[in-house]
Parts: sequence; structure tokens; C-alpha cells
Amino acid sequence: MIKKVGVLGAGQMGNGIAHVFAQYGYGVVLFDIAGNQLDKAVATIGQNLERQAKKGAIAESLIGETLGRIRTTTEMADLADVDFAVEAVTENEQLKLEIFRKLDSIVKPGSILASNTSSIPITKIASATSRPDKVIGMHFMNPVPVMKLVEVIRGHATSDETFAITSELVARLEKEMAVSQDYPGFIVNRILMPMINEAAFALFEGIATAEDIDKGMKLGTNQPMGPLTLADFIGLDTCLAIMNVLYEGFRDSKYRPCPLLVKMVNAGYLGRKSGRGFYQY
Repeated sequence: MIKKVGVLGAGQMGNGIAHVFAQYGYGVVLFDIAGNQLDKAVATIGQNLERQAKKGAIAESLIGETLGRIRTTTEMADLADVDFAVEAVTENEQLKLEIFRKLDSIVKPGSILASNTSSIPITKIASATSRPDKVIGMHFMNPVPVMKLVEVIRGHATSDETFAITSELVARLEKEMAVSQDYPGFIVNRILMPMINEAAFALFEGIATAEDIDKGMKLGTNQPMGPLTLADFIGLDTCLAIMNVLYEGFRDSKYRPCPLLVKMVNAGYLGRKSGRGFYQY
């Protein structure tokens, strides 16, 4: 029975994951190495809960109850007694492997270790632990409180029991599950990131302006936002990291990152979070 959940990383994805688990009655231990990031995460969760209450999506009383279920910490050792842990740190393979090694040595035996990775193979992440049968991919979509989908990815050694418990958790959070095989990019980013990369190539080759590329895809294919706007929202560094995973994982030139995307990331133009990407904010 899952009662206490650990979330590693208090960024955009981590605070959203902590939010939904706490909202649905789970005790949450939110870990980050930066104390100021934890403060920011709790403030963001509070604002998002208030927004939900104003829209009538949740009762006003749930705001305080939800925040009361979240405990923050800068010590990974405080995750020792969680029943289920979700890692949501930067999309960097070496960092994730290092975290899972540490997490495996800290979290009590029998607990499940999940990764919110959007592209890195779960089998590889699981290999860094002594419990590969208890490791699974649980990829939430951004913004987590709003988006209904969770991609669930079984590693080569993930047990039926681990998969069943994770599936039940997704249902308890009132999310929908899409199950993917463990190949780079899984379902969503295997399809989405090459589209964003191709939009960057269209801009790079002078086919059209960023505005017209986005207008074409919004009005021509009924997408809520254009691919370049979406890239800025996701973060160009994250988009590039996922394209690199796809390119290295499949060794197929169709996944080659656009040189313009590489140059922009090198320049620090990362999208909304840096104030400048394909657009200025």
C-alpha cells in the first residue's frame, strides 16, 4: 500500500508531481539540493492550488490540506522510508544514474523507484540499482496538475507487481496511462521532438519566420500552440537533450539536432525560463 511518496527535484516537473500526489492524499517528501528552489516550489504549488479553487476544480479547504501533506528537505536521507519515489531532475543520463545509485542505497528495500525521464531508457537507469525489478518509468506531462496523461515505461526487468502498483497509482491520481516499450523517447517525445526539431530546421533554412511556422501548425493542424512556442515552454536545453538521446540511441540521421537549436542552447537562449528562445519574453 503506497502512503508516502518521495519526489526528487523541485523544478517545474517535480513541484507538479508533488502537487498531484499531495492533492490526492499522499504524504510527500520533496527533495532538492537547493533550499531556495524548494521554497519556490511550495509557493508555486500554493498559487496553482488557488487557481484550481478559483476555477471550482477543487474545494478551497483542499489548499491547506494539500500543502500540509508536503514536507521539503535538502537531505536525500529523508527519503529513506518512502513507499514510492519519483525522480524528476534534469534530463541528464549520468546525473540520473548517480541519483538512482544513491537512492537505491537510501530508500527502504521493497519500495519502488520511478523516473520521470522523457527519453532515457529505464533499463539503463534500473541497472544502476540493486532492485531493477522495482524500477519503472512514470513520465508525467507538463503542467502536471492539468495534463491527464502519464506515460508508463517498463524496463527489461520491471516486475508485473511494480507495473500493477504504478498503474493503480496513475488511476488514483485520476490520470490516463499510455504504456510504452523501453526505447529512446518512448511514445510522446519520439514523435513530438522530431517535429520541434523540424520546425527549427524550417526556421534555420529560412523557409518561414517563427511566427508563420507556429501559425501554420496551429491553424493548419489544430494544435493549441505552435512547435517553436512549445519548445520555448519546454526549454530548448531539454529539447536538445532529448534529440541527442534519440540520435545516439537510434544512430539515425533523421534525429540529428538542428544546428540552430544547438547554437541557441550554447548561447543560453533556453526559452521562457531564460527570457529568450525562439521568441523574447
